Amino acid sequence: MFKLITVALFSAAALVSMPVCHAATNDAAMHKMEKRVVVRQSSVALQLGMRQLWEEHITYTRNYIISGLAGLEDSQKVAERLLRNQDDIGNAIKPYYGGMAGDKLTSLLRDHILIAANIVTAAKAGDNDGLTKGQKKWHENADDIAAFLSSANPNWQKSVLTDMLYKHLDFTTSEVVSRLKKDWAADIDAYDKGHAHMLAFADMLTIGIVKQSPRKFSR
Repeated sequence: MFKLITVALFSAAALVSMPVCHAATNDAAMHKMEKRVVVRQSSVALQLGMRQLWEEHITYTRNYIISGLAGLEDSQKVAERLLRNQDDIGNAIKPYYGGMAGDKLTSLLRDHILIAANIVTAAKAGDNDGLTKGQKKWHENADDIAAFLSSANPNWQKSVLTDMLYKHLDFTTSEVVSRLKKDWAADIDAYDKGHAHMLAFADMLTIGIVKQSPRKFSR
């Protein structure tokens, strides 16, 4: 279902949580300690797959911002690839929530991208009214995404999702504004922070799915 990257990073992260032993331990104690850091292959696959999808989301969004503001010839192709990513994210939740839910998430995320494209166009043209209207629609769409996801999984709290999505919009807006100002350092900083934030969002979704359907991740 997902294109998997190396599991080394995830495994290392799990080991970080293991307490350091300064004295020799017997077999029983060692076994107990190992159980605390067991990472199921199925949950690893979900986490890495979810991270890849949301990393593509943030990366191709940035590519579109760069191409759109600069009027580059690849803008349309980048937009098409970015929209395909929303299809992929929707498809990724279908095994857990069904086809209708996956299609609904895809629709909401496609709206998220199309609104973002309009915001980039308005920003490039200096259309402040268009920017204001676009930002309003963008946040309303984030509210809809948060409401939808929280209704599907009680482990995804609506208030937390809303805050995470709003921050994503803030980081993306900072990229657009910084590039228009040619403040390249601020642009890079906004992307770096937004990238890390998006991975945290992906992990939050993974944790929620595993908690809701533990039997699906028993191996």
